[in-house]
Amino acid sequence: MSQTITITNEDIVTQVKLSCKIPEIIEQILARKVIKAAVEEAGIKVEIEELQKAANQMRLANKLSSADCTWAWLEKYSLSLDDFEKMVDNAVISGKLATHLFADKVEPYFFENQLDYTSVVMYEIVLDDEDLAIELFYAIKEGEMSFYDVAHKYIQDTELRRKGGYRGIVRRKDLKPEISAAVFAAKPPQVLKPIVTSSGVYLIFMEEIIQPQLDKQQRNQILSELLGEWLNQQVEQVEVDLHGSKQVADVVYNQSKID
Repeated sequence: MSQTITITNEDIVTQVKLSCKIPEIIEQILARKVIKAAVEEAGIKVEIEELQKAANQMRLANKLSSADCTWAWLEKYSLSLDDFEKMVDNAVISGKLATHLFADKVEPYFFENQLDYTSVVMYEIVLDDEDLAIELFYAIKEGEMSFYDVAHKYIQDTELRRKGGYRGIVRRKDLKPEISAAVFAAKPPQVLKPIVTSSGVYLIFMEEIIQPQLDKQQRNQILSELLGEWLNQQVEQVEVDLHGSKQVADVVYNQSKID
């Protein structure tokens, strides 16, 4: 027999608190307010065409190929059309603020940190047993098994197993230091000797090293990183006045209404 369960606003607020998301949400609210204040101070304006383009990109990113898909997505996340427009506006003004503040700093930042943006196309298998990892490494080297065979047998995650352990294109800065050191000291294509870390023993096949280029995508990535660093600094300087759980709950519940 089906059962109807009523979920109230208070239930939602309580769950947010119990999931320990309050600090994260408060930080997001502060970041949004800091961005809005900085945009107003800098006199940055947003054109209708920019909003339309950003809205189309957001729909594409969320695979909203039709009006029905869009409405279903909005309903799923309890969003109104006005909420969607605010999301688009926030994305646009964040990007314009990043460009305003850091456009002339992207190139020197890139060349100063160029090594961090070097990437590798890699596959990985994480094991608990170092002896097993060594055994499998030599089995691959001697042609007794392929890396794909080992991945298919020992990777627990279904999607990663289906991809043969493919991690994709991974930047140097996103790898554990001990893994990064081994990966970028090797010459691809190559299976690396097992690397022991605190989270397991890594068996890695590196397919290709990709040297960084300052293209449009890389520029946008650096602008986003610089804006993130700047936002963290600004938020740290802000004093938040929250006394007691009721005020915190009110902030969470009314976050979409805060200007």
